[in-house]
Amino acid sequence: MTGVSRGLQAYTMTQTTQTQTIGLKRFDLQVIASWIKPGSRVLDLGCGEGDLLLYLKQNKGVRGTGIENRESKVALCIAKGLSVLQGDINEEVLDYQEDTFDYVILSQTLQQVYYPERLLKSLLAIGRKVIVSFPNFSHWSIRMQVLLTGMAPKNEQLPYEWYNTPNIRVITLQDFRKFTRDQGCTVLKEVAINTHHHNTKGHIVGFLQNWRATYGIFLIGKGDKT
Repeated sequence: MTGVSRGLQAYTMTQTTQTQTIGLKRFDLQVIASWIKPGSRVLDLGCGEGDLLLYLKQNKGVRGTGIENRESKVALCIAKGLSVLQGDINEEVLDYQEDTFDYVILSQTLQQVYYPERLLKSLLAIGRKVIVSFPNFSHWSIRMQVLLTGMAPKNEQLPYEWYNTPNIRVITLQDFRKFTRDQGCTVLKEVAINTHHHNTKGHIVGFLQNWRATYGIFLIGKGDKT
């Protein structure tokens, strides 16, 4: 267990109850929302129907912007009074100046990005901090499927066949920690969680995270931990 992981045990006790009562449909978004300071400037990439942005706007007074590729979901966001642009996140982020945002959120989207290192570099340029979440491909159920069936695994977090999946990257918690080190980034905070796709409830995993967590959530900074 890493030093960051050991520190999560205390965090788990104080956050588990809080994150389950804040009114968001997805447990991972509940955790992310608990990390955002009131009044922050937030960019949510791949914001979907805008649930997280709407919550942050109503409950934490953030100045939020979203980018979403699907026109139907952009329309739903706008109907909610949210500022959301339609476009490719890899291209749209290049239009912002340095440190435009306090937080840039990339939730359950990293596994669909062609050039993660380029995108992360761009996000750390336009945001003071970046929050990344993704399905953990090292969960024990995935390992067992590969071992017992010899076929590409499927579960609630990764529900597609190998030939029609939008997920072009398979990422584990260990992989992402190494990736941040290789990119010269600093992990300011991390949480491993066990929840199912779009479930309201879940719990934070402190032991054997790479085996037992279905998702990882990381807060990334540019330099030393502050």
